[in-house]
Amino acid sequence: MEEMKMNKKFLSLILALALSASLTACGSSGTTETADDADSGDTTETVTLKVAASPTPHAEILEQVKPILAEQGIDLVITEYGDYIVPNTAVDEGDEDANYFQHTPYLEQFNAENGTDLVSVGKIHYEPMGIYAGKTASLEELPDGATIAVPNDATNEARALQLLAAQGLIEIDPEAGLNATPNDITSNPKNLQFKELEAAMLPQTASEVDLSVINSNFAMEGGMNPATDSLASEDADSEAAQTFANIVAVKEGHENDPAIQALVKALQSDKVKEYIEKTYSGAVVAVF
Repeated sequence: MEEMKMNKKFLSLILALALSASLTACGSSGTTETADDADSGDTTETVTLKVAASPTPHAEILEQVKPILAEQGIDLVITEYGDYIVPNTAVDEGDEDANYFQHTPYLEQFNAENGTDLVSVGKIHYEPMGIYAGKTASLEELPDGATIAVPNDATNEARALQLLAAQGLIEIDPEAGLNATPNDITSNPKNLQFKELEAAMLPQTASEVDLSVINSNFAMEGGMNPATDSLASEDADSEAAQTFANIVAVKEGHENDPAIQALVKALQSDKVKEYIEKTYSGAVVAVF
């Protein structure tokens, strides 16, 4: 009889240990589960979305949608880049899920030159390009033979030349459009000289030339206010404004990823439009 009691105690101990192990295993799944979740069978998982961006204004705008995405279980991780190349190669190689820093003509040029397959998933804002003073304080005082610094990438250089043409400083072959280069200049009465520089370098070298034509994001990073400091800027109704809207880009095949779609929807929200209007005073314009 005593031996039977001992066997029953031993069996009870084994069953208790097995039950404890089973409960422990159920609680180590790596997901967060509440009492309500347990009843419904739902678990909460956080998805990480990595986005490359220029510091100003792109990263600043992305910061505004972090709370919106967090409510949907998306952890937005923003990495800032100071150039126009690495953000694209990072997405192409899978180090970043998306980027937000460029316009469609630049993206198309980059794809053609580098064999990448990046696509736009949404237009967010437009940054008017402006002309800024350097050695010369105004357009009216521009001397013969003056040097004007312009971006050295094809799409932004054409845009800069068209802005100069709009001020009557040069004339460009009408057929060149937004593919214009200095070779397409048909009239240059002041014999202006053009210094082609990487776009990010233009604010740093502005004092070394007579005038500089600078993208608004780099102008702002350089401490310039495009709305008040530029001598002239692109018209919001210009062809450039419609063509050079800044976009969110991803690697082809990821356009319909739920996290990507959530990002674009958040960026095109009323909250972001209001933030852009209040923060940048016309230096950045929402296009949605």
